[in-house]
Amino acid sequence: MAYLKPDKPEKIYVPALRAAKERGEKLVCLTAYDYPSARIVDEAGVEIILVGDSMGNVIHGYGNTIPVTMDEILSAVKAVKRGASNALIVADMPYGSYHTGENTTVRNALTLMKDGGAEAIKLEGGRNRVQLVKRLVDEEIPVVAHIGLTPQSVHKLGGYSVQGKTAEAAKRLIEDAKLLEEAGAFAIVLELVPREIAAIVTKELAISTIGIGAGTECDIQVLVLHDLIGLSFGRLPRFVRQYANIREVMNEAVSKWIEDVKDGSYPNEKESYGLPKDVDINEIES
Repeated sequence: MAYLKPDKPEKIYVPALRAAKERGEKLVCLTAYDYPSARIVDEAGVEIILVGDSMGNVIHGYGNTIPVTMDEILSAVKAVKRGASNALIVADMPYGSYHTGENTTVRNALTLMKDGGAEAIKLEGGRNRVQLVKRLVDEEIPVVAHIGLTPQSVHKLGGYSVQGKTAEAAKRLIEDAKLLEEAGAFAIVLELVPREIAAIVTKELAISTIGIGAGTECDIQVLVLHDLIGLSFGRLPRFVRQYANIREVMNEAVSKWIEDVKDGSYPNEKESYGLPKDVDINEIES
């Protein structure tokens, strides 16, 4: 059965996530980095839009998320805000924007919200971010935490691999999740975490879990839009299910246009503009 979107979707605010969890209702989150993609996913009924630092990979062609800047995130948040009217807009704190002190972190988060229009921010890290989360929440800044695989720590972790695979690592991950909840985070991303551990975290926390490569028990599922619609290059993670191949559609469209231009069939008469009937072309030529 096809999912039926409500006739008049309501604007999603932070409290709606906990209410959905209490009802046992699954929510969805997708990334967006510009006006058209934000408008499309918002109109489709996505409850949360993440303006993610994954733009480093899928928009800017960086090898990882580390080079992404505040200016790049801020510009994207502004565009997404103009395109989305219903979804909760969450902005990623890029690498380096929350690593040099609480005051700097607060200023950067406020910039994303006040100037960009974000309605919450997300940052990576476990127990080492607890005090930072407390400070942000104290400043009326809603926070999404992020544990498990934290892409900004790719050099420290030595790549992109499943986290929490040993009993000790799993216990630490669960403890981190509880500490972040106590610090005031209203949701927590679990990335590349064994489904059994994600299920335990989801059950033991009152706040929502947002899963990516973490099984079906999470309260919310998130994917990178470009992965979902086939606009990514290279090998995809095993948790990605591709629902369309927009890359192929675009390639075919561009190739057909090139063909039409080269054989003279584009533009045709209807796609061109002519002189008004009262203008004599002979007078112009002479």
